[in-house]
Amino acid sequence: MMTRTATAIAHPNIAFIKYWGNTNDALRLPANASLSMNLDGLQAETTLTWADDLSADTLVLNDAEQSGEPLQRVVRQLDIMRKRLGLTAHAQVVSKNNFPTGAGVASSAAAFAALTVAAAGASGQVLSEQELTTLARLGSGSASRSVPAGFVEWFAGDSHEASYAESFAQPSHWPLVDVIAVISDGHKRVGSTAGHKSAQTSIFQEARVADAAARFAACRRAVVERDFNTFAEVVERDSNLMHAVMMTSVPPLFYWEPQSLAVMSWVRDRRADGLSVCYTLDAGPNVHCLCLEKDAEAVRSGLVGMSGLKQVYMAAVGGPAHLV
Repeated sequence: MMTRTATAIAHPNIAFIKYWGNTNDALRLPANASLSMNLDGLQAETTLTWADDLSADTLVLNDAEQSGEPLQRVVRQLDIMRKRLGLTAHAQVVSKNNFPTGAGVASSAAAFAALTVAAAGASGQVLSEQELTTLARLGSGSASRSVPAGFVEWFAGDSHEASYAESFAQPSHWPLVDVIAVISDGHKRVGSTAGHKSAQTSIFQEARVADAAARFAACRRAVVERDFNTFAEVVERDSNLMHAVMMTSVPPLFYWEPQSLAVMSWVRDRRADGLSVCYTLDAGPNVHCLCLEKDAEAVRSGLVGMSGLKQVYMAAVGGPAHLV
């Protein structure tokens, strides 16, 4: 009887240039290339055991046994990994996040990166980082970006193999900090997977995608050159464009809360005052306030003083998904 176990840790990531909408939903091939950074200190830790004597896959998430769609998403990913690894065994999966799940802090990115790395690790087989990013993408598109270290680019690609992610700068390259204003830690009503499928119903999606390569190039260059002013301008514009698509989709998706707008306005005021800080939001109401390390404490203390925030997290640039 075979029983093999591995534990993997992966960080969520925050996208500077967003992923929203697919050219192929089944393969999760994105409509445009994207850029991100991993978030140190926030993590999904997943222990996976392949066991011949299991009659079905099981999932325990944050100490609660899962069924329904959460379990089915994991089973679909395990089926992909079984096929790639040549396995027939079922798996027992136990995963824990130390940050809110399903609230727009890229919990699925961290979860599927950790699941993919643990599944490969428990098989005893060694897969390249590039292939791990393509496999993680099939579970959650942005999970591809949580596999490599630091600052990451994910290529759109026109095939499964061509849509992969890789580091373009290591965590030590630029001391950015993500100060996350948590406005809601509840599970969002409409998840990203459903949102990607409705992106094409917005008349703005085509325009957003058409200009994405230019924003990608400007943002990548700003990171490489550590040019915060250019970085701030393009990151905020890209976030606003994605949410404009969401709000004009059919049916519309309104992730912003009144407090989201208050934080965004506060960030722009602080930047006008001289702080190196900008905002970006993923598919949720929580506001990621990206800043230089020297200004992180001022940003954190300012946010803590605002009403309506449940919590404030701070995360520097994180490393790769890895086995422990």
